[in-house]
Amino acid sequence: MSIVPVEKVSGRTGAWGSDTVEEPAAPLAPRARLLPSLGAVYRAQLSRARVARIPLLFVATFQSVGIMVLMRGVVDDGGAEARAVVAGSSVLVVAFVALNLLAQYFGQLRASGGLDHYATLPVPPAAVVLGAAGAYASFTVPGTIVTAVAGSALFSLPLTHLWVLVAVIPLAGAALAGLGAALGLLAPRQELATLLGQLGMSAALLLGVLPAERLPDLIVYARDLLPSTYGVEALARTFDPNPDWAGVALDLTVCAGVGVLALAVATWAYRRAAVR
Repeated sequence: MSIVPVEKVSGRTGAWGSDTVEEPAAPLAPRARLLPSLGAVYRAQLSRARVARIPLLFVATFQSVGIMVLMRGVVDDGGAEARAVVAGSSVLVVAFVALNLLAQYFGQLRASGGLDHYATLPVPPAAVVLGAAGAYASFTVPGTIVTAVAGSALFSLPLTHLWVLVAVIPLAGAALAGLGAALGLLAPRQELATLLGQLGMSAALLLGVLPAERLPDLIVYARDLLPSTYGVEALARTFDPNPDWAGVALDLTVCAGVGVLALAVATWAYRRAAVR
């Protein structure tokens, strides 16, 4: 009786086979590109935060308008101080949402293990940070416009150049959202991320709304380090009857540079937090 060797089936060596036949490796899915991934994360974050963030946006707008009403009793119409108050209050809406709420969101995401979900997705880390930052910054648009228009009417400022908000909102929003995301991702505990977000918004309130001429020199230096300062300065310049457009362009350029740096730091912080 002769023994017949078992044939090799499906690329595996039989019991009596002498050679190993390797199956070709399955091709990996192509890596997701940045822009499509960014759009997907942005839409998901926008849909998720739409219901929860609208009441908070109302609070941010009401807060900024209330500050202008309070300052109306000590600031004259149409002057440099009035321009600073209106510009600072308008950008404060951006700080409340893009800095404060985003710091709390990423702090909560890190504490709850939600970063593990994003780490399993085939999307670049920059898309997660930029998508979330863009979604939160988008919620600031209505409140910022309402605050700027109400402030202009309250302090008798011209509405002619409010179109500059088209540049101020995204640039200041990028800078403050990047800072908020970095604070939330680098904070070791969720409570500390919330505290840092609140402190950042308070800094934007005290250093942005109050006129620089009335602040001590040391506080003025701290004001220059705050990303929102340059958005405030750019908007305040446009309330002048003859705006210094070169100064406006310079402030917006600095704001854009700070925004790129802040978002880069936030992306690094996301990578650092996701691997832990």
